[in-house]
Amino acid sequence: MSANAREFTLTSDGGLVARLTNYGGIILSIIAPDRDGRLADVVLGHDTAQAYQDNRFYLGAIIGRYANRIAGARFSVDGTVCDLTANDGPNCLHGGLVGFDQVLWNAEPFGGEGVEGVRLSHRSPDGDQGFPGNLDIQVTYTLAAGNELAVDFHAETDRATPVNLTQHTYWNLAGTGEVLGHRLLVNADAMTPVDATGIPTGEIARVAGTAFDFRDEVPVTGEYDHNFVLRRDGPGLVTAARLSDPGSGRSLEVLTTEPGLQLYTGNALDVPHAGLCLETQHFPDSPNQPGFPSTILRPGSAYRSRTVFRLGLI
Repeated sequence: MSANAREFTLTSDGGLVARLTNYGGIILSIIAPDRDGRLADVVLGHDTAQAYQDNRFYLGAIIGRYANRIAGARFSVDGTVCDLTANDGPNCLHGGLVGFDQVLWNAEPFGGEGVEGVRLSHRSPDGDQGFPGNLDIQVTYTLAAGNELAVDFHAETDRATPVNLTQHTYWNLAGTGEVLGHRLLVNADAMTPVDATGIPTGEIARVAGTAFDFRDEVPVTGEYDHNFVLRRDGPGLVTAARLSDPGSGRSLEVLTTEPGLQLYTGNALDVPHAGLCLETQHFPDSPNQPGFPSTILRPGSAYRSRTVFRLGLI
């Protein structure tokens, strides 16, 4: 972590305390009460800031330019082929070798009227990891009443380029142990199957009768690293997922404007299943998948996305 990295602490009236840094936009910790008022850190993080210099699991970080995978680390836009840095076998994962998780963001704290927050900004230059165009990004963290942590993304470009941003926090509502046994609801009737390298086949598959059916809250019992197609009737925030821990009584609701949600159960962590990710996103490999919602941002348009993490009790 850069010596110029800064840390910020946000506190809500409901007892939630979130610590974050402008290095990678990383959420360092979120302290939340259980049903008996006992406090615990409900996200995975390192004990020291320096440990994030090798954040190979993307703990708590902002992900971009493109969250998830792009097949063969290559895509074309307007007839131009763009070669990206490959960092996941033949594929580009989470923006390449040096993604937004390793950026020292400009940071501006703000507060007032019951809210506290930090506004982060960064310019990703033309050619960054192979992506075209200068991309100006702003990420705003806002902690408000009701124990809601909102993450707002905004981006503009001077050349057509794919953009897919997300927040990569690993949640463990018990504060310790593994997350298998947490109960999960995902507001999705379908998911996008993948090949052996994690690249979508292009199919939109129904979840009914499969291990991907989380439409009713059920215990997490298997290993997942899959994108779900969220159910929505129009634009705006929808509930993407609800997670709960029966032991502590803590709960998490994830709301988003995005069309997809990646469920990752921490299969490759040093301690497998110590946390799980609920990454709001557009679909993996969308630049190479004409049947998926487009992720191409063009000059004169703005990328906007909002995700809200609402912590509570069951």
